[in-house]
Formats: sequence, structure tokens, C-alpha cells
Amino acid sequence: MYKTDYCGDLRASDEGKDVVLAGWVHRRRDLGGLIFVDLRDSRGLMQVVFAPEQAAAHAVASEARGEYVLRVTGKIERRRAGTENPKIVTGDIELRATAAEILNTAKTPPFYINEDVDVDEQLRLKHRYLDLRRERMHNNMVIRAKVVKYIRDFLTDRDFIEIETPVLANPTPEGARDYLVPSRVHPGTFYALPQSPQQFKQLLMVAGFERYFQIARCYRDEDLRADRQPEFTQLDLEMSFVEQNDILDLMEALYNGIAAAVRPDLNVPQPWPRITYAESMRRFGTDKPDIRFGLELVDFTNAVRGTEFVVFKSAVDSGGSVEGICVPGGAEFSRKEIDALTETAKQLGAKGLVTIGFTAAPDAATDDTVRAPALKFLGIDMVRSLGRLASANAGDLLLMVAGQGGLRSLEPGSADRVKPALDALRRSVAAKLDLIDKNTLGFAFVVDFPMFEWDEGSERWSAKHHLFTSCMEEDLGILESDPGAARSNAYDITCNGWEIGSGSIRIHQRDVQERVLKLLGISEAEAREKFGHMLDAFEYGAPPHGGFAPGIDRTVALFAQESDIREVIAFPKTKSATDLMTGAPLAVDQAALDVVGLMLKPKT
Repeated sequence: MYKTDYCGDLRASDEGKDVVLAGWVHRRRDLGGLIFVDLRDSRGLMQVVFAPEQAAAHAVASEARGEYVLRVTGKIERRRAGTENPKIVTGDIELRATAAEILNTAKTPPFYINEDVDVDEQLRLKHRYLDLRRERMHNNMVIRAKVVKYIRDFLTDRDFIEIETPVLANPTPEGARDYLVPSRVHPGTFYALPQSPQQFKQLLMVAGFERYFQIARCYRDEDLRADRQPEFTQLDLEMSFVEQNDILDLMEALYNGIAAAVRPDLNVPQPWPRITYAESMRRFGTDKPDIRFGLELVDFTNAVRGTEFVVFKSAVDSGGSVEGICVPGGAEFSRKEIDALTETAKQLGAKGLVTIGFTAAPDAATDDTVRAPALKFLGIDMVRSLGRLASANAGDLLLMVAGQGGLRSLEPGSADRVKPALDALRRSVAAKLDLIDKNTLGFAFVVDFPMFEWDEGSERWSAKHHLFTSCMEEDLGILESDPGAARSNAYDITCNGWEIGSGSIRIHQRDVQERVLKLLGISEAEAREKFGHMLDAFEYGAPPHGGFAPGIDRTVALFAQESDIREVIAFPKTKSATDLMTGAPLAVDQAALDVVGLMLKPKT
């Protein structure tokens, strides 16, 4: 037996207990006689005291250095009064060593393990096994394990059945590129790693399981961001004979339970708001709103209609919009600060930013109490009107963006330049003014998404969520005549500006599914080839069903309060989809390619 106990499990009630501990040297302090070693294992720290009277053990401690692996035998004692360490749970006790052994030595690590300091990310990922020893990263992995266990217990207690679906499957039109796997036994053909188990879980509903879930590994060959990885994990679940509210109620209960079990110190406002897509875009400029602060969007379009100010006039006359936010106290922003906000708006497609600062209340505004470069074009009466519309007070600042925008004002092929810019401005200003409560998780459901969106690249309609999402009953009649206005039975969980997961009530009738495929430009032959198994299954008593697929990585990042999902994945890829530790992806020789009948195209 290498050890009898874990360092972090022992308490004052264990005083007098003989134990054997094993772990890594976290810190070592040599006081010229006594040597103190903080021994670290997977459960925490224990201070070990090596006295000169125990010569053999003392000699081991003299030789030990940071990250050496030790085994220590001794007795648990209370620390002397005044020497307790309230920062650790074992701070009232220590181990008096009677024997010790070095199990392995260690080179000096390339970065500090025992200090929470900034380390170059590439260095961390190259030595990920060392990075994971650090307290923050270790705690993130523990949180992840607790979250997944809670999910499994929660769903199992509610009669869900965990079923594994294939990893080698057929290519799917999920919106991102597939990772392809060549088949050796069927030369010239390929499997695809699943972007999600979507089709299989719907087929499980047809198979009569009614309540399914899986902690599913998924793969998407797409450009990476803070919330994206080429391989990721999601909770995949599906239910039969349910309506939208049944699923939303389940997910709200699940996430509230996770919060209470894993991070009871965080605030989760109840109940979660349920916001339509149209309302979310109108109020926040995004379908993944951060609801922890105000700064909601104001639509100035009608108020500026008729103005000769060319920036506003060109936007309104072309069917666009003029919208903005009111920043409390923003009239004191410097020119440099406003220039930085303007650049933020431009990066998201806006042509510029119109600003109006009020040093007096809008109703009493004069040319002398307004800071607005466009004042001479707008006139003081319109400026007062805009201030009233935004409920501005003395000292406030209006940030306004003009251009193509609005929910129904866009022609197919045109991009919204207003909403994304205002969403970015809203978040930037909230951070600048410290309006965000970092200890709050602002969960919300966004519902009633558009059924379709216009794809500029292919110049045709594409599914907003995915092509198996059902249309709202009252909009089925306009599916072909006005697809841009049709709403779907789709819904998202959002939190603090992140989309945590998506779901929908699915199509379960063959004729409706065929209508959607046709509208998306998928021919009957292509539909037969790619989705024939689904269409056939819908003719054998497919029940009404729906589900959800929240991301485990994003969920854990929220509860761990990390801004990048790489911090909650044990061995993530870089933003260029490489593994700095193993070197993947690697080239393979032609002999390996010959086995699967492939030949590399020469580089040009």
C-alpha cells in the first residue's frame, strides 16, 4: 500500500493517527533545522514537518526539491497555536514525519506549479500534464467531473436511458465541415465523425425509447474561437410526447441543480426569463444576450425619419435602422475613449458611431450643454427628442449606429450592420463601467427562432438551427411563400453572453420533412441518398418528439468562471487545431495511405 490517506482529507479529528501519505513536493522550506514540506496530492495539501531527530527522513527532505514525488510516514499532530493556516482545509494540523522515501525526482518545471501566475498558453499546452497539476486547472477538472456526474444522476432518476450512438457514421449537413475517415474495406468511401448524434437520437424515439441521453463526443472541422474546439462534448437528450415547455422546464431544473451542487456561491436568478428571438434582437442586438445589466437598445428610426442628416437619412431611406444605447455617465468619456468605442463598432461592420452627450437634462438641452459632432446637422430639437426617447439624464451619452438592420428590413443577401455593432458596444461599455456582476449566472431561454436564414454564399435559404427542426403550426402555411417569416420550434439556453446549447421540437412527419428539404434546395434524389433512412422511419409511427444538446465544455466553463473552454478540457487543441504536446496532426507515410486507397495531392 503506497498510502493510507489523502492529504486533503485529514482533519483535526485525526490527531494522533498514524498515516502514510504520497504526493508531490508543492513547497519546501528549510529553517536550518526543521524542514517543512507542503505535500500535494489530488485532494489537497498537508504540511509535513521533518525534524533532525528523525535523521533518515530528514535526509530525504534535505534532498527533495519541487515536484519530487515522496512517500511519507508519520503521525498527525495539531499545529502549534498561532501557526495555523486558515487558507487550506488542513491548516490546523501537520504530519510529523518518521520515515520518507523519494519515489521519483523531477526536473525544474518550465513554469511555476505552486503559484497562480500568467504563463504563455503555448508553453502550458506543450506541457499540459504539468499545467493540470496547478490548483486552478485541477479544480476545473474536478468541477467538470461533478457536473457530468450530476447530469447522469439527474436524468437517470427521471427515467432517461443512456444509449451510445455511432462515432463512425454518415456525413451530415450540420453547417460545419465533417472530419472524414476513409474506409479500408470499402475503398473510395468515407465515414464521418459525428457533428452531433441528431439523426440517431430521433431514430431512437421512433424505436420507442421515449427518454434518451448521452454524454456525446462530437467533431466539427471549423475555425476555432474561445467557445469552439474541433472535438467537444455535449449532453445529448431526446424525449417523446413532449411540448416545448416540458423540455425547457427540465433543463431549467437540471441547471439550477448543477449550480446548487457545484457552485452554491454563485447567484442564479429565478425563474429564468423566456425571451423570443425577436425580443432578444430588439432589446440586446443578439440571440445570446447577457441579461446581467441594462443598456438595452433603443430604436431611433422613426424619430429620425425626415432628417437631412445624411448618415441617418441614407439608412432610413434604404429600409435600414438607426439604433443605439444610452450610457449612464458617458458624457464624461474622453475623445480617446469614444474613438475606441467607434473602432469597436467598425470592427463589427458599422460605418461609424454617432454620439450625443448631455451635460444637462435633454428637455433643457441647449447648444452649449450638448456634446455632439452632428448637432449642426440634427438640430437641438431633434437632439432633445432623441434624449427623451432614450430616457437619458444629465451626464448620459447616446451611442448610435445607422445602417442595414432590423428583423424584417433586410433583403436576402444583405447583412445586419447595426445589431452586431450595438451588441459589442453594449458589452464593451458594461465592462468599462463595471456593470457586470461576475458572481451571477444570468440564464435565459431564447425561443421562437426563425425557421430559415439567407445564406449569402450559396444564395439560398438554410436552416437556422438544423433541417429536422419543426415549424410553428401557425406558420406552416407560409413555409414556401414567405420562408423568412416562418418561425421554428427551436430554443436556446443562453448565459452571460454565451449560447450554452440548442434544441427544438423535431419534424416527425415525412411530408413536412420533404417540404423543408425541398425548400432548402435539396433534390429528391439527394434527399433519398442522405436522408432516406429518416424519411422511411417517419412512416412507421414516429412519435412527436424534441430534445436539447447543451455543450458540456461551455457549461463547465460557466461554473468554473473561465472565459475559454480550453481551460476546462484536459487536453485541448490550439486555435489552429493542433496539439502542441503530441504534435498532432502528423503526416503519415504513403504505405499507410495505400491501405485506405488514398494519395496526397502535391502542394502547389
